[in-house]
Amino acid sequence: MKVCIYGAGAVGCYLAGRLHQGGARVSMVARGATLAAIAAEGVTVHTPARQIHARIAVAEDPAALGPQDMVLVTVKAPSLPAIAPGLATLLGPETPVCFVMNGLPWWYFHAHGGPHEGRRLPRIDPGDVTWRTVGPERALHGVIFASCDIERPGVVHIETAQTALHLGEPAGTTARSEALAALLRDADFTVTAEPNIRARIWSKLQTNICSGLFGCLADSPPKAIYSDPAVAEAVRRVVAEVGEVAAALGHPSPLEAEALLRRARSQGHKSSIVQDLARGAPIEFEAMFGGPQALARLAGIPTPTLDLLIALVKARAIAVGAYSEGPVHGFPAHV
Repeated sequence: MKVCIYGAGAVGCYLAGRLHQGGARVSMVARGATLAAIAAEGVTVHTPARQIHARIAVAEDPAALGPQDMVLVTVKAPSLPAIAPGLATLLGPETPVCFVMNGLPWWYFHAHGGPHEGRRLPRIDPGDVTWRTVGPERALHGVIFASCDIERPGVVHIETAQTALHLGEPAGTTARSEALAALLRDADFTVTAEPNIRARIWSKLQTNICSGLFGCLADSPPKAIYSDPAVAEAVRRVVAEVGEVAAALGHPSPLEAEALLRRARSQGHKSSIVQDLARGAPIEFEAMFGGPQALARLAGIPTPTLDLLIALVKARAIAVGAYSEGPVHGFPAHV
């Protein structure tokens, strides 16, 4: 299978190494120092169990790589509109596109059913750029659990001994997800094809919303703050509030707050949104926080703890230039 990964950050490089190991013909879209490093040295992945090294094709212009059998998008959510034209050059008539990204996906209400079927989320996909360029029929989604960091361009370190990736698509079919999963699975990498990817999205959102909000306010990994009883209780409230939204929209999350707390108390890794905020880089505010909050309003679910924490993080992000608040054309205030 000919697979291109659009985005050469920690997750992109990790998946490139795994796909190469699984026998795929892998290429990447990168730029700057990362482009130069991968062109010269390839991609290297250090896990607790092994080292993976992959020499792969890399280009700044996606058109140079041509149409693919599968595309994986691993950029941050704010970059989606900017990459849409390049992404289009990688698509053949049947090419699926798997978005392995944090946050609420732009396609969420496609093939959802019910009163919200087909609703767009312009705070996540401004101007419906991704919807029009890729189309939700091509979309797959990946929910990844892997604490990983870039050591230097093209070289990624994986903290967790056992990583996991859950793949699925809006309509609930699994054949395309299983084809990708078969290339990635390994003893230390669990990869599943899910008939209900939305439930997995909500459980990851509960985890990421907590680590993102509390981490951004404290500039800390969960291990440093979740042991405080007041923080732990606030985590329980956020998990419950977000869980109520997921259930109201028909996709209850299986995550329990106590399991999250047990796991997070040993996590010394700062989430990527915390790292981005610390250096004043654009954060995934809408996909991680604003979008789920808007869906709570849509579902009529009160989220007082979530609202307070989002307001505080928004103020900090605006102050350091990591988020710019403004109206999105065509986006009603309540959605």
